[in-house]
Amino acid sequence: MLRFAPSPTGDMHIRNLRVALFNYICSIQREEPLLIRIEDTDQKCSIPDKEKEIFEILSLFGITYQEQQLQSNHLKFHRAMALQLLQDKKAFNCFCSPATLDAKREAANENKIPYRYDGICETLSSDQVIDNPLPFTIRLKKPLQSITVNDIIHGYSTFAPDDIDSFIIMSTDKYPTYNFACAVDDMLADVSLIIRDEEHLSNTPKQIAIHEALGYIKKIEYAHVPSIVGDDTISVKWLLEEGYLPEAISNYLILLGNTTPVEIFSLKEAIKWFDLKTLSKEPTLFDIEKLKFINREHLKGLDPKELSRYVGFADEEIGNLAKLFLEEISTLKELRAKIGAFFAPKNISDEYKEKVAVLRVLTQQAPHFDDYHSYKEYLIKKSGFSEQTLVKPLRLLLSGLDDGPEIADIYMYLKNYLKEVVK
Repeated sequence: MLRFAPSPTGDMHIRNLRVALFNYICSIQREEPLLIRIEDTDQKCSIPDKEKEIFEILSLFGITYQEQQLQSNHLKFHRAMALQLLQDKKAFNCFCSPATLDAKREAANENKIPYRYDGICETLSSDQVIDNPLPFTIRLKKPLQSITVNDIIHGYSTFAPDDIDSFIIMSTDKYPTYNFACAVDDMLADVSLIIRDEEHLSNTPKQIAIHEALGYIKKIEYAHVPSIVGDDTISVKWLLEEGYLPEAISNYLILLGNTTPVEIFSLKEAIKWFDLKTLSKEPTLFDIEKLKFINREHLKGLDPKELSRYVGFADEEIGNLAKLFLEEISTLKELRAKIGAFFAPKNISDEYKEKVAVLRVLTQQAPHFDDYHSYKEYLIKKSGFSEQTLVKPLRLLLSGLDDGPEIADIYMYLKNYLKEVVK
């Protein structure tokens, strides 16, 4: 079992999506199921409907899964296992107030030493615990030995007991902390490989400590994906709204900081050769210009009729018209603006208004011409304009643009819409 465990506390950003893609690819390669676990135990920060949005994005990117669950549904298991750890003397009640802990933390900072919990509540007697009316957290006892994490990407990392410390596993409101809920849920799901962002590397020894305290002996594999620096919090929704194709975004995120046999590929193709071991150990820079290039290449590869649907049509000719602009633009948002300009009212400068008006009337009265040459000769004959003086006002009439593709190429794909375009 592999798992992708997003939190419904904000828009899915590109780091989340990258991790989701890697989990999906590896689940297919290993022939193991993929679980989507919505980590919704932080009730204060959870946003309504974000869960639905997460699943919609996964579907849009072709990320399929076999199971889904809400972490909050496992609350009874979190509490039961915390109680078991207390009974086994592997965890203890901590009555230290936030103010007391903050004061000790500030004192450590002033002395320029790392703050560590001082264990003051670990030695309380049973009577002192039972008779204490103060709210309490539950802390896992600090491990006696160092914990080593073997990471597929980063190799071995060893964490001393003081680095792990006696950390909180249950808050005063009887809700689990991130590390405890995560560790318990991974254990319950029998997860075999955890792929997540490298920001969680420091959490891994704590989760291993929880597993060991609970007597869970299965060795889980880990792969902590190097972070994306720069615009790492760009939301996937924003990229989609800007006109980047899901296929192009996937392509870029898999390519980022990776060694791949080709530069432009589909998710299906990536499954054949993707390897976590080829990922760079270093953070990688998000480059919007590179994403634009990849997006343009994927737009070029679309079937014309499919491309036309992205700009509001279902016509191969409009798709071919759109492809005329793919050397200069990179996104669907830009492409919609270009195609929309053909059908929108044209803003004509005073210099060309008179000529454009003449050409508009003539075009509305004209029979259908299958080729541009015949249409042009008709306009020249009826208007008395020379070919040289015809070109600029005709371009403005058809496209509303000062420059762009050859008018002959535009006419080839626009001729069936000519009356609508010049209205």
